[in-house]
Amino acid sequence: MSRLVLASSSRYRRQLLDRLEISYQWAAPDIDESPRPGEDAITLAHRLALSKAQAISADYPDHLIIGSDQLALFDGDVLGKPGDFDTACANLRRFSGRRVSFMTGLALIDTGAACHRVVHDIYHVQFRDLSDEEIESYVSRDQPYDSAGSFRMEGLGIALFENFEGDDPNTLIGLPLIKLCELLREAGVNPLTGRQGSW
Repeated sequence: MSRLVLASSSRYRRQLLDRLEISYQWAAPDIDESPRPGEDAITLAHRLALSKAQAISADYPDHLIIGSDQLALFDGDVLGKPGDFDTACANLRRFSGRRVSFMTGLALIDTGAACHRVVHDIYHVQFRDLSDEEIESYVSRDQPYDSAGSFRMEGLGIALFENFEGDDPNTLIGLPLIKLCELLREAGVNPLTGRQGSW
């Protein structure tokens, strides 16, 4: 079995990780994603990414475990998953014609060596001016209730935007692959050579 494990049930994160052509397993973590009082965005993104990896670590005693979590940042608010139609529509109405930032926390735990690294990446999007008809039609069709920002970049969500800004567009989908490759190389796993080792 592969030593690499993705702590996520997201098929979009699995599709991204598949691009690295590294053998891996995946498992769904069960954590409370509620922010803590006074917790800033970076602290929250780091904590949730690490918590996801830690949630399954007992089942994988000699593995490298990837955890990742995404937040939307807008007008001083930290937004998670909308959860329902009305909240998703309300979010997109707020975002219409505005710039929104997305922060994705990324954790890699080496359970064999009992060490970990946590980083984050930020990506920015400029939304088009959206009509209520466009917003409601989009949310009905894509149902982005479990996506921070109330859209799915992988689907029809691309039609919501004017432009992007950032180092790694995969961050917007929820798994910053450039930073992940850096962490994997530090841990002795090189996607280009297939070489696997440990920290």
